[in-house]
Amino acid sequence: MGGAVSAGEDNDELIDNLKEAQYIQTELVEQAFRAIDRADYYLEEFKENAYKDLAWKHGNIHPSAPSIYSEVMESLDLQPGLSFLNLGSGTGYLSSMVGLILGPFGVNHGVELHSDVIVCEKQKLDFFIRTSDSFDKFDFCEPSFVTGNCLEISPDCFQYDRVYCGAGVQKEHEEYMKNLLKVGGILVMLLEEKLTKITRTGPSAWETKKILAIPFAPLIQPCHSESEKSRLVQLPPFLVRSLQDLARIAIRGAIKKIVHQEALSKSGNGLKNTPRFKRRRIRHRQMETIVFLDKEVFASRISNPSEDNSCEDLEEERREEEKTSAESKPDPPVNFLRQKVLSLPLPDPLKYYLLYYREK
Repeated sequence: MGGAVSAGEDNDELIDNLKEAQYIQTELVEQAFRAIDRADYYLEEFKENAYKDLAWKHGNIHPSAPSIYSEVMESLDLQPGLSFLNLGSGTGYLSSMVGLILGPFGVNHGVELHSDVIVCEKQKLDFFIRTSDSFDKFDFCEPSFVTGNCLEISPDCFQYDRVYCGAGVQKEHEEYMKNLLKVGGILVMLLEEKLTKITRTGPSAWETKKILAIPFAPLIQPCHSESEKSRLVQLPPFLVRSLQDLARIAIRGAIKKIVHQEALSKSGNGLKNTPRFKRRRIRHRQMETIVFLDKEVFASRISNPSEDNSCEDLEEERREEEKTSAESKPDPPVNFLRQKVLSLPLPDPLKYYLLYYREK
């Protein structure tokens, strides 16, 4: 599943390819994809495949291809403050990208069948919060994950603005999925081997759009013995932010504004993404020239001016390329928010609270 775009050398090049192929079309989705390195959600021994547009499977872990995730993200039409439910949340890669768009006042829930995958996704989320500078550049809606079969969600659960199911949905479960949506909400799922977008336009009214045909592993049906009762999945509650948490969000937002204003006063341009420098190597090809004289053919090799002293030129080109690459290599990004927080005249526990207890 996947393979629609060329493999990239890094996360940015993968995103460039997805944009060029028009899988990524909006700025919000592009920013979310660039902010989270896909390789961070791979096991160490498989990271060389992270920037290929392919699905990956290892045990119970089975993330989709980047081109599929980008189609899903675009189709969900995500906005800050919405509620999102991810059925089959896997490693949490998609949920984390969604959380960057939803912001601190959104809701971000996931249901995952396998307990070992839940452990993995919580580890990946903790790693992102502790180590990624992107966490400080965005107002993040942290995902909450629960273990269970997504076909056994308690019927008294809240409805969501956006729902995605990462496995093939059997036709008999279509109505069940639709009922998870609020009026005005969007459901994206694989239905009858087609990635499908369903919008709830009224209490009993729906608009359906087929996006593309792709194979997905089907949803695993609940299986219980006669002596075992069905265990309903209780989704996390829709929590109201505490005053303490709201204060942290407000303080971090105020510091970000100060950092931005300071950057404007220094450069007049504000903070921009560090440009990525890539140099395409030029290779000279030998040119053979055929000369026609009357009716006879006289074959000769006419030297190309660029081939004179070819060995010296190639060596000089290599040295120049290395020099240019070294000069144009961007400096490591600076986490200005973290620097500013650590410089504040505050007790260390309060600084760590403002940084979500992060240590680097």
